[in-house]
Amino acid sequence: MIRVLIAEDLHMLRRALVALIELESDIVVVAELSNGNDIVARAEAERPDVAVLDIDLPGMDGITAASELYATVPGCRTLILTSLGRPGNLRRAVAAHASGFLLKDTEPERLIAAIRAVAAGERVVDPSLALAALEPEPTTLTSRELEVLRLAARGEEARQIAAQLFLSAGTVRNYLTATVNKLNARNRVDAIRIAREAGWL
Repeated sequence: MIRVLIAEDLHMLRRALVALIELESDIVVVAELSNGNDIVARAEAERPDVAVLDIDLPGMDGITAASELYATVPGCRTLILTSLGRPGNLRRAVAAHASGFLLKDTEPERLIAAIRAVAAGERVVDPSLALAALEPEPTTLTSRELEVLRLAARGEEARQIAAQLFLSAGTVRNYLTATVNKLNARNRVDAIRIAREAGWL
């Protein structure tokens, strides 16, 4: 019996996924969650074979959760199921050791087949994204701007980044402001999100 954990914040979609899976005689849902922060703890308790994760979850996002599961519950493979079908997200998912990446408009039969394949140790990737993900998206950011943004994404403050890169804190803030403007982002957090989805970080 394949044990499945589902993390999806949209109640109707989550219940539809559960209902779909429960039609199968060899697959059972052992946990359904709406918040990413609960994924690792529930996986440790329930020991699922496959975690079906949305990317855009409240709390911990699905790709970060995939990486955490790989480290803490190695017997649980992850299948990302998302509407955010960007090549950068696929690259991030692969880097996080996800075993599968499918779009939410995938046919039900294909989703069930993907769960079985992932449980068996195979990798499943939406074919429409596989080729595009081989090529990195072009960036308008300079190498220094990317370096500063990468450190900011790790939670470093301007003074800490400045010390590591031998810059002034004011220069670091200028780089971050330029990055936000170039990416048409709302703020620094939004700029980090955009850069991650593009596969630059």
